Amino acid sequence: MKRALVLALLLLSLTAAAKTLRYASAYEPGTMDPHAVGSAYATRVLNMVYDTLVARDEDFRVAPGLALSWASQPTGWRLKLRPGVKFHDGTAFSADDVVFSIERALSPTSQVRFNLPNVTGAKKVDALTVDILTSGPTPVLPLALTNLRIMSRAWSVAHKVEKPQDYAAKQDTFAARNAMGTGPYKLKEWVPDVRTVLVQNKDYWGPHGNVDEAHYLVVSSAATRLAGLVSGEIDFVIDPALQDVDRLERTPGVKVLKGPSRGTQFLGFDHARETLLEGGKNPFKDRRVREAVRSAIDYEALNTKIMRKLGTSGRSLYTPAVDGFDPRFGKPAAYDPERSRALLKEAGYPAGFTVTLTCSASQPADALCQGVSAMLARVGIKVNYQAIPFNNLTPKVTSREVTFYALGWTPSTDVEGVLVPLVHTPNTAGDGDYNAGRYSNARADGLIDRARVELDPAKRTAMLTEAMAVADEDVAYIILTHRSVYWAMRDKVRVKTRPNDLLDLRYLNLD
Repeated sequence: MKRALVLALLLLSLTAAAKTLRYASAYEPGTMDPHAVGSAYATRVLNMVYDTLVARDEDFRVAPGLALSWASQPTGWRLKLRPGVKFHDGTAFSADDVVFSIERALSPTSQVRFNLPNVTGAKKVDALTVDILTSGPTPVLPLALTNLRIMSRAWSVAHKVEKPQDYAAKQDTFAARNAMGTGPYKLKEWVPDVRTVLVQNKDYWGPHGNVDEAHYLVVSSAATRLAGLVSGEIDFVIDPALQDVDRLERTPGVKVLKGPSRGTQFLGFDHARETLLEGGKNPFKDRRVREAVRSAIDYEALNTKIMRKLGTSGRSLYTPAVDGFDPRFGKPAAYDPERSRALLKEAGYPAGFTVTLTCSASQPADALCQGVSAMLARVGIKVNYQAIPFNNLTPKVTSREVTFYALGWTPSTDVEGVLVPLVHTPNTAGDGDYNAGRYSNARADGLIDRARVELDPAKRTAMLTEAMAVADEDVAYIILTHRSVYWAMRDKVRVKTRPNDLLDLRYLNLD
């Protein structure tokens, strides 16, 4: 009896010591397939379940992940893999899983091919050595691998998910609903649009915080997220509403952390179709119209009144926190409504025109798009504003079913990780996968293609900078804001902000 009582007390103390993090966001992950979509909101969960070959440490520096080392070769890169790693089902991790994951991520239905620049395939050398094959020198590949998650080959074959989910077609697969990685947390439960529950992987090989179970809660209402944080029912809010940040900073028991971000919010156009999806001539094929739109936007107002000074203005598709940023892009285009009206008249639209703007219904994208719509109306461009859930917007972008749209982008590499998916002409190799408007400029393509195989860092950066300048001159996109990272949490949470705006539970502790 005494022994039973001791055991019961021991179990009770262990249960009491278990720490659960309840963290909330407006965004639903959308899928559990790590190669289906390049969404930051899916990555928030998947990064904890699946490891990458190259990692980022607590200070966001490049560090060994599933690969202990990597070295360039004439035909690509050779990776030495970490021994003793196991998947969540207990099976051993090996080179077979890396080769499988790379081939899977290169599949036509994959939307993460931009994480494998110049990669043509992979080859197993031995159980813990892999060669990643490339079409030429690829200096950025180790950085790109920080965003490529590794799956179990055996598990994928057993469940017939050798190919990624076709996310744009809304395909349902076993891998879209379940997960098998080597990461610090296991997927315990996923209830779409409600919650994702992660449980600590006790056998994890790497660094670990003290959270035993993490509940990622989808709470679309900013007011509800705020109330939950203030009351203590929620421990952490990844995306507090901009208008709530000042109040939260003054709320007892709550703290707000801010930091630089690699994320940019921008407007894109249909550069290719002769007619708009909704009918009528496509005005955006005329550069003068795109310039008119850019001149009609008051960027200072967007970043002070809407972003509440948690964003800055500029002309590049990447922020100053991204390696390769050039100060020439540090100032936004001039706000000049009169010039907008003159350009529209010159282009044959003296009375303006009507167009649909498609945007995420979540903040701050929704508020930015509403602000832009009002500004464009002042110069005669009537916007039919269409706000839709982010996970409905992504398939529209990747299938190029948009005319005028807003999107955000956060690269895992340097500026190449922005220009290849967004500026390069789309092709079957995966370049331009997120270039929804099919912008195409031969000079920009040539600069990007030469830069991606250039080994001299200075020359490489100069070519990428020039490619961004070409896209800026073409008004290929309009940059609305370079975002800041701002997280709100209870005082008991100890963590550092990360410029990719992804909470990493490996470096989070609860007091």
